Amino acid sequence: MRKVSTRIVCGVAFFLLLGSGAGPASAGHRSPPQHLDDAGTTFLARTVAPRTGPVRGDDGRIHVLYELWITNAKALPATIERIDVLDGSDHARVLLSLTGADLATASTRLSGRTAGAGVVPLAQDESRIVLLHLAFDSRRDVPENLIHRVAGTGAASSASSAPGPIADLVARVPLDALNPPELSSPLRGNGWVAMNGCCKYPGVHRGSLQAVNGGLEISQRFAIDWQKLDDQGRFVVGDLKVLRNWAGYDQPVYSMEDGVVAATGDGLDDLVPGTLPDPSTITIANISGNFIVVDIGRGLSIFYAHFRKGTLKVRPGDRVRTGQELGRLGNSGNTSGPHLHMHLMNGPSPLGSSGLPYVLRSFTLTGMIDPQQLDAAVDQSGTWGNRATFSRAGQEARLPLDLHIVDFRR
Repeated sequence: MRKVSTRIVCGVAFFLLLGSGAGPASAGHRSPPQHLDDAGTTFLARTVAPRTGPVRGDDGRIHVLYELWITNAKALPATIERIDVLDGSDHARVLLSLTGADLATASTRLSGRTAGAGVVPLAQDESRIVLLHLAFDSRRDVPENLIHRVAGTGAASSASSAPGPIADLVARVPLDALNPPELSSPLRGNGWVAMNGCCKYPGVHRGSLQAVNGGLEISQRFAIDWQKLDDQGRFVVGDLKVLRNWAGYDQPVYSMEDGVVAATGDGLDDLVPGTLPDPSTITIANISGNFIVVDIGRGLSIFYAHFRKGTLKVRPGDRVRTGQELGRLGNSGNTSGPHLHMHLMNGPSPLGSSGLPYVLRSFTLTGMIDPQQLDAAVDQSGTWGNRATFSRAGQEARLPLDLHIVDFRR
C-alpha cells in the first residue's frame, strides 16, 4: 500500500509541474480532469475499537458506544474545544455535541487519567481518547455511518506560524458491520444488579484503557459486575467483612453460550470484602482473580471473573453447553465485594481484546438503584433500589443497563 500511495503523490506532483510550465501539454498526452475530496487536517483520528454497532438497551433505546483516538499531527500546539458527531450521509444532522465540562469528562489520556477541564490541550504529536455514547429512540434513526467534526485551534497547515481556528472532518465509523449476539443469562434467581454497566462513563469499565501486547484496548467496554440483592434489597446483612453475609456469595455461575474453554485461572483466595485490595499488589496475573474464558466461535469469547477458589468445574479444552454450571461466585482478584464480572470480547485475552456489545435472551426488569445514592454511600450496607414501587417489565434480546435490577429464571 505504501508503494501505491507514493506513486499517486508523485503522479500528482508531476502533473502540477507540467501545468505550471511555458505551455500546455499536447492534447494527445493530457491527463483527464481530477476531482479529489482530500483535505489536510490538523487532527488524526480513528476509533479505538476495530468495529462497533448499535445495541438495544432495556430502556428500549438503541445505544452506540465507541472511542475516538485523536492526535495533533502538526508542530504547533492545538486544542479541542468541540466535537460534533454527524450523520455520515447528512453532515447537517448533528447527533451529539460535546463542549466544556462534558468534553472534559469524556476525554482521557492514553494512560486513562483525565485530561483536564473545558478545552482539551494537545501538544505536538500528543493524543487523547474521547469516549462517545449515542442513544436513539429507534433502529431506523441510526445512520449507516458516522463522521466527526473536531473544532478548536491549531496549525491549519505545516507552514502555519501560529495556531488558528480549525474544524476538521475526521474518522468515518460504519455502524452496519456488527450485530450484537444474543446470550443466555450467567446467573439465576432474583435481585441481580448490573453494576458498572452500560452506558456510564468514564466509569471503571468504560474508561478502562489498557496498553497490552503493543495495542490500546478497552476489553471491558460493555462489561457488567453482577451483584445480588436479597429479598429486602440488601447486598449484605451484618458484618461487611464476612463473605457469607453477602447475598451473591457462592451463587452458581452458568455458561452463556455453547463453546470451548480457552483458558482458566484458579488458586487465588477470596479477599476480605468491604474495601479494594492495595493497588500495589494488583498485577495482570491476579487482577481478574479466578477466571474462565469460553470461546463461543465467530472470533468471540466470553470472560467470567472473580470465582471462588476451587469451585471451577471446567478446564481448558472442555466443551461447554449453554446453562452448564461453570463455578461459584466469589471475591478473588481486584474486587471489594462478591460479584461476577463478565464481558464479551473479540479474542481470548481478557485485557488484550476489544469489548463488544451483546444482548441477553430474556430477563425481567424489576427496579433501579439511584446512582447519586450509591455514589454518596460509604459502603454497600443498607437497602437499595425501588423494587417495591417499580412496574416489572419482561425483556427480550436487550442489554441490562447500569444499576438496573433484574430477575433471571430459576
